[in-house]
Amino acid sequence: MRTIHLFPLLLSVALVACPRAATLPTPPPPEPPMRDVNVLDSHMSYREAGRGPTVVLLHGNPTSSYVWRNVIPHLSGRHRVLAPDLIGMGDSGKPDIAYRFADHARYLDAWFDALELHDVVLVGYDWGGALAMDWAARHPERVRGLVVFETFFRSLKWSDYPPQGAELFRNLRTPGVGERLVLEQNQFLARSLGAGVKRGLTEAETAVYYAPYPDPASRRPLLAWPREIPIEDQPAEMMAVLDRYVEWMAASPSVPKLLLALDSPTPLGSPAIVDWARNTFAALEVVALGSAGHHASEDLPDAIGEAIARWLDRHPIHP
Repeated sequence: MRTIHLFPLLLSVALVACPRAATLPTPPPPEPPMRDVNVLDSHMSYREAGRGPTVVLLHGNPTSSYVWRNVIPHLSGRHRVLAPDLIGMGDSGKPDIAYRFADHARYLDAWFDALELHDVVLVGYDWGGALAMDWAARHPERVRGLVVFETFFRSLKWSDYPPQGAELFRNLRTPGVGERLVLEQNQFLARSLGAGVKRGLTEAETAVYYAPYPDPASRRPLLAWPREIPIEDQPAEMMAVLDRYVEWMAASPSVPKLLLALDSPTPLGSPAIVDWARNTFAALEVVALGSAGHHASEDLPDAIGEAIARWLDRHPIHP
C-alpha cells in the first residue's frame, strides 16, 4: 500500500491559495512630517524629508504639497526635499489677500527667506512651475537648477482649449459666474481633480484635497488662480511676469533645466509647446514620460521621481 505524504500536498495547496509574501504590494513609505513657519502676517506649512542639497517642490491649483508625497522618496535619499503648501492652500494660513500671482510670490519669497534657502533646485508644475521660474529669474544667485512640467511658458489662446474647457475657463473668469461655480458650488475642485488625475483618486486621497476648502471664503485661491492664466495676452500683469521669466529661461545657460514631457490632455504640455521650449530655453533637457493627467505626480510619481533623480545625478547641486 502506497504511503501518501500529506504535508507537501497541503503545503502546495496553501501556496496556490495564498500568494507568496514577496508578491504582495510594497506598502508606500510614510509621508514626510508637516512643519510650519511664520511668514509675513501668516504661516506656511511644508513637508520635509532627507538631508543634503536642497530640492524644493511647488504644487499647482487646486492641490497641495500632498501631490508630491510619492515623488519625495525618490529624491530624499541624497537631498533635503521641501514641499510647501502655497499660501491659502493645503495647511498654510489663509490671510485676507487677493491671492493673485504677486501675492503668492510675496509669501513664497518670505518662506524661502525664513528657511534661509540658497543653492536650490526648484521643481514645479502648473502654477508651481510658474512660481519656480519667476523665483529663479528674480534670485538667479540662489538657484542651481529647474524642473518643470505642465506649466505656463507663453500666452494661451482660447482655441487651444477643447470646447468644454474653454467654456469652463471663460465662466471662471466672468465676475459673478466664477464666484458661484467655485466659491458657492465648489465645482472647480471636483472638476480639476476628476479630469486631472487619470487613474482616479481614492476617497481618502480626495478627502485630503477637499479638507482645506470647507466653505466659500476658504476657496478664494481656487478662483483667483484661473483668472491669472495668460490667455490672449491677458491679464497684463501676469504677462509681464511670464515675459520676464521666459527671457531668463532663455538666457541662463549656466542653470540646467529639465522639462518633463507628458501625454496630457491640457494645452500646457502640447507637442508644440514642448518643441518651442526645446528651441527657446538654454541648457534644457526634455524627457518624455508618457500618459498622465494634468496633476501628473498622482499618475506617474515613480517615473517623475526617477527622472528627476537621474537628472540630479547628472547635474549635482554645488554652492
